[in-house]
Amino acid sequence: MIAAAGDASPPRLVIFDMDDVLLHYDVEARRAAMGAPAGLSAADVERLVWHSGIENASDLGHLTPDAYLAAIAQALGVPFGRADWLRTRALAMTLDPEALALAEEVRARAPIALLTNNGHIMREHFDVLVPELRALFGPAMHVACEFGAKKPSPSVYKGVAARYGVAPGEAVMIDDKPANIAGAREAGLRAHLFTRAAELATFLRAHHMVA
Repeated sequence: MIAAAGDASPPRLVIFDMDDVLLHYDVEARRAAMGAPAGLSAADVERLVWHSGIENASDLGHLTPDAYLAAIAQALGVPFGRADWLRTRALAMTLDPEALALAEEVRARAPIALLTNNGHIMREHFDVLVPELRALFGPAMHVACEFGAKKPSPSVYKGVAARYGVAPGEAVMIDDKPANIAGAREAGLRAHLFTRAAELATFLRAHHMVA
């Protein structure tokens, strides 16, 4: 999705989503791995953890990491601790080298940040799960609930922009979900709906962020 005419001035902050932008996220593989010890299918886990509201409550920051893990264990009927969460989350994540290369190129021209709809447990374990992203983004890795809500709430995007001292219109959000793009634009940010790295490169080039 290319920038609209008149908004191609270089941004002062470029914000990247994580799952399905900087890495491929196989949520079905994660759910299958979570359910296997209890003899549950991926669909069972989706119903028990996702549809029940546990995952959403964690993403919103309403559950501490320990409370989140306890809720999953109760829902699945088997023990589920941090090691289980890390193992099942990690197997679902594969970094996208093309997207990472673009983020690294952008970093040479403007500050970059990462913003993901994951709970506080993800923030605690970025270094274990995605050390390559930590090396790229440094401390600028955020879960949306740090800003009191989750994407696509416009307040989240405004909060990130304020954290880095830029006006919303000076920031760009890159995300794979249309709802999140709509929320970013409502907040005043420019935004790109990510589908593949080649299209992202075209968008960034239009904003003078990559060669």
